[in-house]
Amino acid sequence: MDINLINSTDAVGRFCRLHMYAKRDIPIRPSEMGVLIFAQKQNVPVTPLMIAHFFKIAKPSVTSMVNALVRQEYLAKEPSVTDKRSYTLKITEKGEELVQATFMEYFKSIEFLKEKMGEDKFQQFIELIQLANGILEEEK
Repeated sequence: MDINLINSTDAVGRFCRLHMYAKRDIPIRPSEMGVLIFAQKQNVPVTPLMIAHFFKIAKPSVTSMVNALVRQEYLAKEPSVTDKRSYTLKITEKGEELVQATFMEYFKSIEFLKEKMGEDKFQQFIELIQLANGILEEEK
């Protein structure tokens, strides 16, 4: 087996673990925080399907996160007037406060990378990640 490929896989895996498991003083999981930030940034009512498409995850995973966020009162479900089975999501005041209070904490590791790499290398890094994401999305 190609030793460079093995080392590359290890490096990518380590980077992902370091970023995902960085100590963040937030009361919810990072994936749930991502959903809250997504809901806050939208100019249209958010549906679970929109979340599933954006994060490229299965709808049952979205349902689990949404239910946890609703239970903790960070999101509210608003029933559809036309279809009683469907609903949209709205970030609550408590959710807004959490996003505002933890926004910089949540992105601290990326900000740290930008600072240490410098603007040019950081931009190149992001462009390469976006290229890799696009290639991997094509494979799916």
